[in-house]
Amino acid sequence: MSGDQPPPGGEPVPEKTDEAVLGETPDIHGAYPRLTEDQTARLAENGQRRSMAPNEVLIQEGERCETLFVVLSGTVAVVEDYGTPEEHVLRVHGPGRFIGELGLLHGQVAFYTAVAREPGQVLAVSLDQLRHLVSQDSAIGDVVLRACLGRRALLVGQRAGFRIIGSRYSPDTRRLREFAIRNRLPHRWIDLETDDEAEELLRRFGVRPEETPLVIWRDTTLLRNPSNAELARLIGLPSLPAGDRHGDVLIIGSGPAGLAAAVYAASEGLSTTVIEAMATGGQAGTSSRIENLLGFPAGISGAELTERAVLQADKFGASISLPVEATGLCSEAEGQYVVAFADGSEIAARAVVLATGARYRRLQVPGIERLEGTSVHYSATAYEAQQCRTDPVAVVGGGNSAGQAVLFLGEFASKVHLLVRGPSLEAAMSRYLVDQVESHPRVEVMLHTEVTEAIGQEALEELDVVDNRTGGHRRLAVRGLFVFTGAEPHTEWLADTIALDSRGFVLTGPEAQEARAYPELWLARGRSCTTLETSLPGVFAVGDVRSGSVKRVASAAGEGAMAIHFVHRHLGDSAAPDTTGMSAARGRTDISPRLRQQESAWLG
Repeated sequence: MSGDQPPPGGEPVPEKTDEAVLGETPDIHGAYPRLTEDQTARLAENGQRRSMAPNEVLIQEGERCETLFVVLSGTVAVVEDYGTPEEHVLRVHGPGRFIGELGLLHGQVAFYTAVAREPGQVLAVSLDQLRHLVSQDSAIGDVVLRACLGRRALLVGQRAGFRIIGSRYSPDTRRLREFAIRNRLPHRWIDLETDDEAEELLRRFGVRPEETPLVIWRDTTLLRNPSNAELARLIGLPSLPAGDRHGDVLIIGSGPAGLAAAVYAASEGLSTTVIEAMATGGQAGTSSRIENLLGFPAGISGAELTERAVLQADKFGASISLPVEATGLCSEAEGQYVVAFADGSEIAARAVVLATGARYRRLQVPGIERLEGTSVHYSATAYEAQQCRTDPVAVVGGGNSAGQAVLFLGEFASKVHLLVRGPSLEAAMSRYLVDQVESHPRVEVMLHTEVTEAIGQEALEELDVVDNRTGGHRRLAVRGLFVFTGAEPHTEWLADTIALDSRGFVLTGPEAQEARAYPELWLARGRSCTTLETSLPGVFAVGDVRSGSVKRVASAAGEGAMAIHFVHRHLGDSAAPDTTGMSAARGRTDISPRLRQQESAWLG
């Protein structure tokens, strides 16, 4: 590539070859791409050139990332524990590469320090300019987003970031680790039961074992058994907006359905707030590769799909906050709803979209609880795969998620046992996945098979499985177990508020209308319950949480988009509530007090 054409307002960019800088870290899976001259020039239109002196700090570990730096000349080292005896270089970048990872796109704190190794020049692009450019220029957006995701995965694999010190038997330790893993936060877990470093750190900070789990950040910040929200604030994850908490649409949940609803609502001018209890992306965000999603013939990881959707929602002005757990829903005067949260805060909205999804049912067999979070997992991402390394593993489940996990883990593990309770894979798995799973050389499909016991003290060593036709038992020597069994909805907080089916999923449309204690609620509004509307007017359910939904990413996203069409219809409904039948409603005894309160509020 020629270096004759300079970017606007500056000197020519040096020849950009992978051999340009001695000691530069090689590109790994596209995580460290070298920008083309055209891409650098495009960024230069939105940034500023500046000189950098030797040892100048560009990004400081623990401080919020607000600038993307493109190296024009010289070299930049990415360092962990900068300025301490534990300092070590993670990677080195030369001309044409940019400095920044996933936290940059979300305004999180940096998990490393970027320092000039040799003098030179950089191009500085602000966070707002970068977000705008990524959303408008698909070529640059693809390069930056994939590199940022790759770098975050590598940071996680290098065990960079904060430290969690706690016992593998502690529910709070498992809670913090799950939150960190689901949000792709670089961290290192130090097991109080087996790691000698844990005792040394407890002595250094003067902490008793019963005060764990601890979160330690840069040896300067210590949190004793923090809540997920406290950990999120430390890292810089987005919290609830301050000030007036009223809006047009409140979306609860940020899986594909919730994020699609956010994109369409915000793009159509509705004031939109999204709240999430755990991590953006939902169950889809934990998928290693989704291959049957329209428009992605080569497949896409759940993490990349999630980040693209989050950036798109942010582009249109939607506000996304986490971790925020909804605990109650009630109606207010003038047709508004108020949602209460576990921290005592509230948000009012003219319409509510429930997109809380479902979680994989935990496997209930002897010995499994103490291994959860260490060698028993309910997702299969790069993080879990690196924990297993090349050891044999087992996957439980017969659906698409299990099939995707098997193929992903087959790239790492020496052997993958797929344990399916039923007689075939075709019953719940897409044909393209069945073909790939059955032909994979390192995969053994075991039908009619169930786990009866997990064996191991500090880590999983064996599984006892049974053939449910013959009753015969077999021991499998595995070091990891991945569970993708039936789903349970996140609707405990809605049980007395809206109509649910026998399994706890939210009823919508005609079924929801029929489940009401009386029909006058809809007659008063001059319309019927719309397709995705729950038993409360203006409250909609989309995605996996909805009774009868198709458990696919594409259908969830489609429902999220379609819900906003019905939201517009609801907001445009000017029919005044009619009190016909109100006294009869208040006299009913076959509905819960919460349902009676909601219905009475809507009827007058």
